[in-house]
Amino acid sequence: MTNARTWRGRAFLGMSLDGYIAGPGDDLSFLEAAPGKGQHAATPDTVPALVWETFYPQIDTLLMGRATYDKVLTFGDWPYTDKRVIVLSTTLSEDAPNVRVVRSTDEAIEVLDAEGAEQVYVDGGRTVQEFLRRGLLDELTVSIVPSVIGGGKRLFGDGDRADFVVRGSHVEADGLVRITYDILQG
Repeated sequence: MTNARTWRGRAFLGMSLDGYIAGPGDDLSFLEAAPGKGQHAATPDTVPALVWETFYPQIDTLLMGRATYDKVLTFGDWPYTDKRVIVLSTTLSEDAPNVRVVRSTDEAIEVLDAEGAEQVYVDGGRTVQEFLRRGLLDELTVSIVPSVIGGGKRLFGDGDRADFVVRGSHVEADGLVRITYDILQG
């Protein structure tokens, strides 16, 4: 992988306090829970982390794995009508609606470069892990939910290593601890 890419890989994920981005069976209900509602001490900082309302408008392209794509399809209306969406899948039909299907990370990189992507939202556990391993993730915003769910899919895989610099952080009134990191490369 050369350093010639012109796009910035960015992830924005929710995670339980024990490090899971999805519960058993890809359950995401813990992300919608509000444990301790009304009891949290919000601590906004002069340098806050990104929130969805500031993150999403900066994105021109979404790249997600097949499992994430399948989950998004359960939400009802397609939420990304204003963005280019690429799905990384070896089994999804190439004529899937609303998306471009690529078969490998290398093909995804080629498409991102060829289509002039600039700010790429990388979504899905395995896809984020692969982009981190390959030095293709530049920024990570994590919203930590004040819950321990005991199992599921972890944000990082066994053997993953990376160094981060905190760019901003704050605590929301709903108890989410948000942290935006820049990822140190090489």
